[in-house]
Amino acid sequence: MDVKGLGAVVTGAGSGLGAETARHLAKSGAKVAVLDVNEEAAKAVAAEIGGIGLACDVASAAAGEEAVAKARDTHGPCRILVNCAGIAPAKRIVGRDGAMPLDAFEKVIAVNLIGSFNMLRLCAADMLGAEPLNDDGERGVIISTSSIAGVEGQLGQVAYAASKAGINGMMLPAAREFARSGVRVLTIAPGLIGTPLLLNMPQEVQDNLAGQVPFPSRFGHPSEFARLVLHICENAMLNADIIRLDGAMRMQ
Repeated sequence: MDVKGLGAVVTGAGSGLGAETARHLAKSGAKVAVLDVNEEAAKAVAAEIGGIGLACDVASAAAGEEAVAKARDTHGPCRILVNCAGIAPAKRIVGRDGAMPLDAFEKVIAVNLIGSFNMLRLCAADMLGAEPLNDDGERGVIISTSSIAGVEGQLGQVAYAASKAGINGMMLPAAREFARSGVRVLTIAPGLIGTPLLLNMPQEVQDNLAGQVPFPSRFGHPSEFARLVLHICENAMLNADIIRLDGAMRMQ
């Protein structure tokens, strides 16, 4: 699928992986809707790349519907969805103050898992109602962001790990459902990527974490994630898979 001229929706695109993905898609000619809960950040990235910036709480049905409708009105039907919105607060199941508050778990599930499904369902409806793009009958591609923590969850990250495992789990049923309509569904599971979350840590912490990556022994670059997104878009034989982007890292 050639992304040039196609409508793309990227969530969590006000910063980090989402912002870099939006930049790469726009550079390749896609018409990008930059979605983020931080409207100011979304509009800043959109102004940089010539897209549209929209405030969107991905866990809200109404907010998601409004954002996808605005993107459609501006760029035509969504053909590319990249789910990057996510949060990762650390908390033990039972800590010094007792049991983890249930709403802390629910918040992570709402943003990471329900938010990804919310945008998947809305953008898939756009794709399924659109005309095929090529001789393969392809109508679109949906890419969600999981994590290697979805398989190798760490201490204090039960909610995050559960949310990412859920994203892994919904990929195959969605891919099977949409295959007959020419819509592909994949998941990228990054390891340690050099986003502000990691780069704001003390240098000794960064060095320790990077040293756990076998090769290359460093954090991944957001641009490497974005280039993988573009390759997935362009390679129609990639479908129904979870692609690790981790330098062979296995979390301890």
